[in-house]
Amino acid sequence: MLAIIKKVGSIRQIQVLGRSLKATCSSKYQKGRPHIYASVNYLSTATQNDLSTCFGGPLDGIRILDFTRILAGPFCTMILGDLGAEIIKVEKPGTGDETRSWMPPVINNESCYFVAINRNKKSVALDIKAGKQVVRDLAQNCDVLIENFIPGTMTKLGLGYEQLSKENPRLIYLTISGYGTTGPYKDRGGYDVIAASLGGLLHITGQRDGEPCKVGVAMTDLATGLYAHGAIMAALLQRNSTGRGQRIDCNLLSTQVTCLVNLASNFLNAGMEAQRWGTAHESIVPYQAFPTQDEKWITIGAGSNDLFAELCDAILRPDLKGDERYKSNSSRVQHRKELIREISSIIKSKPCDEWLQIFQKCRFPYGPVNDLEMTFKDPQVVHNKLVVDFGTCKVVGPAVSFSHSENFPRSVPPKLGQHTRSVLHNILKYSDDQINQLYEQNIIE
Repeated sequence: MLAIIKKVGSIRQIQVLGRSLKATCSSKYQKGRPHIYASVNYLSTATQNDLSTCFGGPLDGIRILDFTRILAGPFCTMILGDLGAEIIKVEKPGTGDETRSWMPPVINNESCYFVAINRNKKSVALDIKAGKQVVRDLAQNCDVLIENFIPGTMTKLGLGYEQLSKENPRLIYLTISGYGTTGPYKDRGGYDVIAASLGGLLHITGQRDGEPCKVGVAMTDLATGLYAHGAIMAALLQRNSTGRGQRIDCNLLSTQVTCLVNLASNFLNAGMEAQRWGTAHESIVPYQAFPTQDEKWITIGAGSNDLFAELCDAILRPDLKGDERYKSNSSRVQHRKELIREISSIIKSKPCDEWLQIFQKCRFPYGPVNDLEMTFKDPQVVHNKLVVDFGTCKVVGPAVSFSHSENFPRSVPPKLGQHTRSVLHNILKYSDDQINQLYEQNIIE
């Protein structure tokens, strides 16, 4: 199915022309876009089928000035860029975002880490200390500014919210820090694993009798980026009624503590200290990964009595569901060791693929423990079209789709300083002489 998005007034209409899965888009999105860009892949099935109208990206027309590096901030602005916002990424001349040097692995002389979270962005290489006036000019022409320096850094440069909001009262100014902009830790630098340590995540992660364990990806950073993205959306919405922007404080530690959810509630309300459970769940049994005959693993979750009964039938042990020790979840938790021993021995008797076939018609959730190769070959992952191929690199696309709005990767991650001249010329209306002078003074690159 080939869909061409035609712009009619302020609305883009999708016209289906054939059966190809690729699509074209309005001319401003054509050059250098991914093979799957703007296609029906990023619209709901209902919209694909009824040829409804597409209203563009939810954030079309919003411009964001991005001073963030590493992960939390860049992840946030990448998401906003997928939604249509124009992202101007300001980087340090010569080196840029630290993740540019986090290699190997490498793709086209760029670190794969940087590529993962910096699509949809225009790179401006600018010495912000020497080029403070350029920053002020950019801030006057942007809706949102987001930064993740140690708290107080931008204010000392005369580029804090109080200073810039006087020149642009509609500016939304979001700060991401390790621990907050006030308090005993405000001057500390923050990394994901440190905030995860302070916030309890490492304590609750790992094998039951093992050491504290770091999560495989930087979930505290990623959750902070999601919080920041939501906060910016809320502030933009409120600005529509108030006419004013505001300052937003977002930090890794607060994000991590809020993500303790039920474990925090257990401690605050019942005085229960959290433990490490490996892949198991402290309040649901069975709910964990089990080894199979071929040295693979399969995860099974039976969160209700009905699902547990169905599991017992599937593994040909209907007697277990009638056992008084296992008739309720609370009793299964109480007799966890005996039950898990029984189930483990059964699951160990067959290879993983055979269990996947047996469980195929069952209602209880289950799934193999995939490595990355198997993850990207998984039929549901393939069906969800999560991999976007730009030709020069591949990225994982957005996790959500809209019925009538565009949400897709717009452009490849930029080279350092790739858009410096064009941003200063097209947005700030600087003359060639002004721009050349900034180059000569090594303020821009």
